[in-house]
Amino acid sequence: MLPKIQTILYATDLEEHARPVFRHAVSLAERYNGQIVLLHVIEPLSPSAQSLVASVLPEGMPASLRKEGMQRVRDTIEERLKLFCKDELGMEPNDCRVIADARVVEGRIAATILSQAADVNADLVVMGTHGRTGVSEMFLGSVAHQVVHRSRVPVLMVPLES
Repeated sequence: MLPKIQTILYATDLEEHARPVFRHAVSLAERYNGQIVLLHVIEPLSPSAQSLVASVLPEGMPASLRKEGMQRVRDTIEERLKLFCKDELGMEPNDCRVIADARVVEGRIAATILSQAADVNADLVVMGTHGRTGVSEMFLGSVAHQVVHRSRVPVLMVPLES
């Protein structure tokens, strides 16, 4: 029996160079009559950074800034989806039915991508990779590497353009 690709988790950093990765996700969703769940992960501040922010800002302000920041990211995703639907697909945003959901989640990037893939019951994860190898990957770590090796579903890695 051939696998079905009904739900695609598209993980993005929202940078402009990631548009070709999104095109792959859209192409697969259209081909298999599936839907895309867009995911952007925000890494939490380290404990020392949180402490520094708390010591500089008035009480209660860090939580307020965090809430505002998350809303700005959601607004950015919505705007980019609208532009993409118009520019790349020639559709009005309301007609762009391949997008099922757009999520902004805070957490460690690789672990969050994997947990969200399980949460949405994804059949495929689509994400970009910078293609670092060797020493660079060893020292910097690679989200793509972690996701590929720990994922329970297939992962399509699309090279990012510079």
